[in-house]
Amino acid sequence: MTARARLGHVRDPRDYQITVLASLLVYGILWLDFEVQAAHALGILVTAQLTQYVCTRLSGLPCFDPKSALISSLSLCLLLRTNFIAVAVFTAGITIASKFLIRWNGKHLFNPTNFGLVVGILLTGEAWVSPGQWGSSLYLGFLFACLGGLVVNRSSRSDVTYAFLGFYLAILFGRSIWLGEPMSIPLHRLQSGALLLFAFFMISDPKTTPDSRAGRILFASLVAAGAGFVQFVLFRTNGLLWSLALFAMFVPIIDRLLPGTQYQWQRAATTPGALSKGVTHETAFDLRGSRPGGGILAGIGESLLRILRGQGGRQAVQQSLSGGSGPT
Repeated sequence: MTARARLGHVRDPRDYQITVLASLLVYGILWLDFEVQAAHALGILVTAQLTQYVCTRLSGLPCFDPKSALISSLSLCLLLRTNFIAVAVFTAGITIASKFLIRWNGKHLFNPTNFGLVVGILLTGEAWVSPGQWGSSLYLGFLFACLGGLVVNRSSRSDVTYAFLGFYLAILFGRSIWLGEPMSIPLHRLQSGALLLFAFFMISDPKTTPDSRAGRILFASLVAAGAGFVQFVLFRTNGLLWSLALFAMFVPIIDRLLPGTQYQWQRAATTPGALSKGVTHETAFDLRGSRPGGGILAGIGESLLRILRGQGGRQAVQQSLSGGSGPT
């Protein structure tokens, strides 16, 4: 069997994510009256794809990949709320650009959707997250869809999702037991579509989590503890977002202390050169970009030095910027 035939049987796990998120968005708008303005949703989706395309060209990558940006933009449509379309467009642009601008060791440092939401909330003052819009019936349906995604997408390291949910549940129920609260209170806190989106589509992003299983479990415990601290000690909302944004910056340290194999997306769409080597197109990007440092800023600095030395700056830019964009 040829390499092309073998890879033809590999299903891109992001297809399932796109289907779940798009179905949830359509159902929420048509039947649950989500507060999502059509113009805002369209602005987010279009801006995400345009930013992905522009950054792909500026980075010198040979192939435009819309799936990563589509997952991030669908998540923004489900979570981001604002009264101004300019804020929605700005957040979408920052979300996608962060994948290319903020990188370390061949990976983007922050989960793009989480980073975009945090920056949008902090800088504009006109953005917020709407977690209480789901309803119990939709919540259960979405839960089963997410669990099904873990089965379909086994390669995406679902251990970090299970670990995070385990630690977070322990915090919620442990606090209620300590305070003598009825169990209906932590159960109600769990019935949040935003929590499911976070657990199954943000913290589980294999391109921003630690490389080793021990590292991912440690990472999940830190994020859960941080979210509990923000919610129950600081009494602030969006504890999950703030905690993930903070501890994402510790991933390079965790990878250094608990090293592992960096995740590579396997996809059926490949180029002839990649097929001849038995790897996918995006995997070929990641292998060239998986070295200390990386990112557009580092690549530009290195290329300028090579230009001054007469060593071919454009080639240096393309080699240093050719990391994959990741799933979200």
